[in-house]
Amino acid sequence: MKKILVLLAAMSLSLGIAQAQTLEEVTDLYNTGASTLATGDKELALKAFEQAYEQAQLLGADGMEMADKCKEVIPDLYLSIAKSLVNDTKYTEAIAELQKTVEVAQKFSDTGVADEASALIPVVLKQNGGVLLNAKDYAGAADAYRKALEIDPTDGVAALRLGLALNGADDLEGAKAALAQAAANGQEAAANKQLATINLKEAANALRAKKYADAVTAALEATKYDENVQAYQIAASASQALGKSSDAIKYFEKCLEIAPNAKNATQIAFTIGALYQQAKNNEKAVEYYQKAVSDPALGAQAQQLINALK
Repeated sequence: MKKILVLLAAMSLSLGIAQAQTLEEVTDLYNTGASTLATGDKELALKAFEQAYEQAQLLGADGMEMADKCKEVIPDLYLSIAKSLVNDTKYTEAIAELQKTVEVAQKFSDTGVADEASALIPVVLKQNGGVLLNAKDYAGAADAYRKALEIDPTDGVAALRLGLALNGADDLEGAKAALAQAAANGQEAAANKQLATINLKEAANALRAKKYADAVTAALEATKYDENVQAYQIAASASQALGKSSDAIKYFEKCLEIAPNAKNATQIAFTIGALYQQAKNNEKAVEYYQKAVSDPALGAQAQQLINALK
């Protein structure tokens, strides 16, 4: 019997309910909403309550009490529907529903619901951004994180994730700006790691393109965020290509300082020895050639040069 009543209520609401002329009719409409809600059909129940509210308003003072009862239910229903959409991971629809919830709650002076819905919006935006980022939809993810930051510019996590999305989209300058914002808002360690990676990527690209000055600049920028051997090696190689031997020596030596046992440490040592030899500093050349004697490919040559320079 209950199912039949709910079905009839649904049919009535879908066709539109004629304007109520009496308080009794408004009450019946309100009760229809309550019974429909009991079955779990929140959307249909909401329609009933909203129509009951509108009809109660037309009754003036006679409908005031019933209108107030509807006002108590309607904002909560909007919020409940929005939360259900979040649980179903329908984030785009959930955000729209939360925005509507805020409007309705403010209209009915329900600050509690308005505040809760407002607080949920950036949370859902970030959840949506995370799903899009994992799916490599970098543009969509960036849009979600930007909207979250428009609500709260101090959200370091949103800024960090925006940086990741923009980096994925190869918008390196935009990524740097977002990561700087993240670093300024509690995400310094994670943001600096990403900034180092981005600058290192730029340095490697510049080196491949034989833009040696740009390679040095980007590589040294990367080292501001992370003492990275690869960055110093790029700076050294680019400086060497520019004919700046003293800079190349400095950066190669920094590589050995950071990672003395790196796989290519003996090769770097040999290169430093050759640069010192070119600079007529035989003592330093011998010092670094000696570090390369154990290298399978360069060891014999290093020993010959040592013997010639002593």
